Amino acid sequence: MKQHNFTAYALSGLLMPWIFFSAASVNASDFITDEQQLSVKEKRAGEAYYRADSKWMIYQAEVTDDNPFYQIFLKNIDSGAVTQVSPGSGKTTCAWVHPAQEKVLFSSTHDDAQAKAKMNEEIERRKAGEQKSYAWDYDEYYDIYETDFDGKNMRNLTNTLGYDAEASWSPDGKLIAFASNRRAYSGELSEEEQAFFKANPASMIDIYIMNADGSNVKRLTHTKSYDGGPFFSPDGKRIVWRRFSDNGREAEIFTMNIDGSDQKQITRLNAMSWAPFYHPSGKYIIFATNLHGHRNFELYIVDVDGLKEPVRVTDKDGFDGLPVFTPDGNYITWTSDRTPGKKGLLFHGKWNHQKALESLSLK
Repeated sequence: MKQHNFTAYALSGLLMPWIFFSAASVNASDFITDEQQLSVKEKRAGEAYYRADSKWMIYQAEVTDDNPFYQIFLKNIDSGAVTQVSPGSGKTTCAWVHPAQEKVLFSSTHDDAQAKAKMNEEIERRKAGEQKSYAWDYDEYYDIYETDFDGKNMRNLTNTLGYDAEASWSPDGKLIAFASNRRAYSGELSEEEQAFFKANPASMIDIYIMNADGSNVKRLTHTKSYDGGPFFSPDGKRIVWRRFSDNGREAEIFTMNIDGSDQKQITRLNAMSWAPFYHPSGKYIIFATNLHGHRNFELYIVDVDGLKEPVRVTDKDGFDGLPVFTPDGNYITWTSDRTPGKKGLLFHGKWNHQKALESLSLK
């Protein structure tokens, strides 16, 4: 997913015994009310995003037994009608809706010659009851595709060996920010970097930006660690993302200008803090962190400059992550495993923007 790439490797470490500052906390009910579960029929679902007019929601879900991997679905908010826009074969992730046009963006491996074989292999593994730790797959055949609302006129925008995913359009639809480890497949890594990548497949992933047609690709971050999950600010001038530590055990929230300048660290929690997303007001960022326990991810908010203490907004054991606000800023949708089967599904609730401002001492 665009945001959920907290690998088993990343989760394997212990939290640091101290943090730079403590995180403030208030009751979750102060922020989110009228909570409801959106997804019902899916086996698992998550990472929902809205078009600028709030008329469409795109998300990923596993629905049928014949494909064990996520596919991409587009939902008409008024009618409730759902359309699958991905091809149905291979793996898919990281969807987005164009702010004005009837186009969607997502990553897929359906052009991999082994796509169906990999699907069948996973199906047989599940039938055999084989258990394995969760680990995100940085498949080198992931490319970023654009398609119409009906899944037609599909176009490969990256067409480069390596993991190209976690993409989103800018608010004006002219740019796309994404994450990629294409350098690892281009022959430009040093011997030291090659060894590091072999030991840690989540490394060498950087943030890139390109024109909406796939041209003029520019690398924005330059680290050996994993920089990913980029989203544009509401005014389109900055990008928020999360940067993993070199050992993959921690991540912090960062922002930068869209040309890669003024890279600023926003959180200093020394935990796994990731999945950042701007509130439409542009005044604060919501993110997920396991500050309260190795596998207990909660939602927090922090001001865009990182000058205030982050404030906790959920308080349920388990996983709460991948938060996104509706374009008017009045509602929040996120992924949670607060279900009987402990499978990740979509939840939705009314968001108290005024309380968020007060809790961060913002005007």
